[in-house]
Amino acid sequence: MPLMFRGLATAVPEQNVNQTESTTLSEWVSADDPERASLVRRIQRRSQVQSRGSVLLTGDAQQTIHQRLPFYGVDSPTTAERMEAYRLNASLLALKACKLALAESRISAGAITHLITISCTGFHAPGVDCDLIEQLQLSPNVQRTHVGFMGCHAALNGLRVAHAFVEADPEAVVLLCAVELCSVHLQYGWNPEHVVANTLFADGAAALVATHAETPNQKPTSAGIALQASGSTVIPDTHDLMHWQIGNHGFSMGLSPKVPKAISTTLQPWLTEWLQARGTDLNSIQHWAIHPGGPRILQACADSLSLREDQLVYSRNILTHYGNMSSATILFVIDQMRQHDCHGPCIALAFGPGLCAEVALITL
Repeated sequence: MPLMFRGLATAVPEQNVNQTESTTLSEWVSADDPERASLVRRIQRRSQVQSRGSVLLTGDAQQTIHQRLPFYGVDSPTTAERMEAYRLNASLLALKACKLALAESRISAGAITHLITISCTGFHAPGVDCDLIEQLQLSPNVQRTHVGFMGCHAALNGLRVAHAFVEADPEAVVLLCAVELCSVHLQYGWNPEHVVANTLFADGAAALVATHAETPNQKPTSAGIALQASGSTVIPDTHDLMHWQIGNHGFSMGLSPKVPKAISTTLQPWLTEWLQARGTDLNSIQHWAIHPGGPRILQACADSLSLREDQLVYSRNILTHYGNMSSATILFVIDQMRQHDCHGPCIALAFGPGLCAEVALITL
């Protein structure tokens, strides 16, 4: 049976940087000669990211980016310092999204039976899950599951877990929260893959409340979204194309320029077979919620699946106005689609290290 979304909400930091400020920051941490500085500016323009939020920003918009971002100085912060910044900020952003999702669901916090947290940008224990239990006044008996370090597609993994919970127990009420603080992992130095990651990634959180589709006595809500099925695949011979590694100065993202080609050559055959096994096909899918990992990844999906530009508009809007918030991003796309009254079958699609693809068939 489907997993029914009863409430869905997103949250971003109070402050953000525009593309001009982001370019200035990237030039400072990575460009040590005019030629490289020029390349950084081109990469920033091609990213299509106009605005990105960060929990590390302070001060006001009248100050320079260096004044607003005191966390980064001459020396690159250590991983311990970055994890402390995550510990201080992640739960606050997650809490904001969860409160909004619960309010829309009209389900009390005390009714939550399962809590799923998702993040790949920080570790500490007790973690975000325990903070949410305390701050939301969830039952101390709530069953906790953490989906950690899986990358940009992890919200779809979390939805699969939530679906399994409600299928096993039709009375289950699940609160799922994805929170990512990508800005604590700005990388210093000249490494092309790091420079690209520095231009794309941002902070954000998304949360949803979900139940079995036929749970009795649940009031109708405006969420109106149901997860029908999910799937996963590891694309062969792509192990080195995307990685997320822990170093002495934060988590390092590697994104090979070969990723779009790998996606474009394998995505359509796999999705065709996956949908056929569920009694449908690509032509029946009305909407596409594709994780905006970057403009080239979006274009690779469009080319592989013969998608029209209007079918990518919500993914592009999120990339432009919020950046890539890793696992939380796909829920931002879905939320924007339902706010624009999209209805019908929808494929949610995201990618992560492996190279892995995750898909969810949902009904808007």
